[in-house]
Amino acid sequence: MVEGSIISKRNAYVAILTMGIVSMLGDIVYESGRGIAPDYLRFLGASAFLVGAVSGAGEFIGYSLRLVSGNLSDRSRAYWLFIFVGYGLILAIPLIGFTFSIEVVMALLLLERLGKAIRSPSRDTVISIVSKSVGSGKAFGLHEAIDQIGAVIGPLILGGVMFYTANSYPITFKILLIPFALMLVAIAYTYRKIGKTVEVEAKNIKEEGTSLTRGFWIYCIAIFLNTLGLIPVALILYTGSSILQPLGQQWIVPLLYVVVQAVDAPMALVSGHLFDKLGVKLLVLPFILAIFPAFFVSYGGLLGVIVACIIFGLVLGMQESIYRAAVCDLVPLCRRGTAYGIFNTALGLGTLASGVIFGFLIDYGYSAAVLMGLAIVFQMGAIIALRSDKQLFSNSAKKGIN
Repeated sequence: MVEGSIISKRNAYVAILTMGIVSMLGDIVYESGRGIAPDYLRFLGASAFLVGAVSGAGEFIGYSLRLVSGNLSDRSRAYWLFIFVGYGLILAIPLIGFTFSIEVVMALLLLERLGKAIRSPSRDTVISIVSKSVGSGKAFGLHEAIDQIGAVIGPLILGGVMFYTANSYPITFKILLIPFALMLVAIAYTYRKIGKTVEVEAKNIKEEGTSLTRGFWIYCIAIFLNTLGLIPVALILYTGSSILQPLGQQWIVPLLYVVVQAVDAPMALVSGHLFDKLGVKLLVLPFILAIFPAFFVSYGGLLGVIVACIIFGLVLGMQESIYRAAVCDLVPLCRRGTAYGIFNTALGLGTLASGVIFGFLIDYGYSAAVLMGLAIVFQMGAIIALRSDKQLFSNSAKKGIN
């Protein structure tokens, strides 16, 4: 708990804004790279199963290792060290432009996800520290909205580069060295602007109970089932690539990722505001929406892929804002780094299994009905788990565990 916070409402918004700009520049690099990586792997000869497995393994690394980095950040309070190292590893994405090896490309993609694992719990803890005066939903929603500006700009730039270079993957990835350099400057400025203040605030954190509540563990189970039943965006883009590549229109693939990110940003803002009023019960909405991408991606051709991108973007906007904000309401600040690690491990396990399962089903030509049926089973399980703790669900609008 933080008592007598020295961070004013104005300074809280400044902190969220500067952290958002760092994330925005990071997104220009890694989200645009991730948007084109499934297409590049397919170009190099990878199967849908391999792309799904690599995507799932990357997400598993990016989420599960947060359990370690989150616990270490709680113990050391060295949040900024984890942030600097984690963002630095984004360099792996531009380096893809220097290789044509499937194995090396996969290794670099996994290395970038390792950086995500290192930085995310500390970054989210810093945001939660400054969110007390503005509300956790608003804080994470605003951060995600700024973050997603980069996720839209990046794939747009890459789509243009792919078009004007006749689908040159090496040049496209190397261009990302420019926003990477700008991101390093932004991190240094952000630390200079708010770093010391956050460190002072962190020292005022009081040690409370060490046990995480039953409601938090049930919440993580629900998140795991929800993620398990959501087809990964890498497989949505892979399917789009399989439609567009024979037409020589691979430059459109990054633009499909733009659709995801363009929907994500406003949804993060809207859902963040709603979360501060409704609490955890709002998660029923993304759980239901997560049923449909698997159906559209396997049934509707290119139009279905576009619809799947839109729906996935809606879910992602809520996943990146209100899923994270809910942890603030379930866990005291002194345990939040660890809690974010556990929460993200649940996300990672679900995404890993989802990539393997849906990749296998797509490779072997299973029908849209089978894919959607599987999604329904998992999402209904997530909703049942969320509602199984009556106190968690009925008191989900309760705020202020800071």
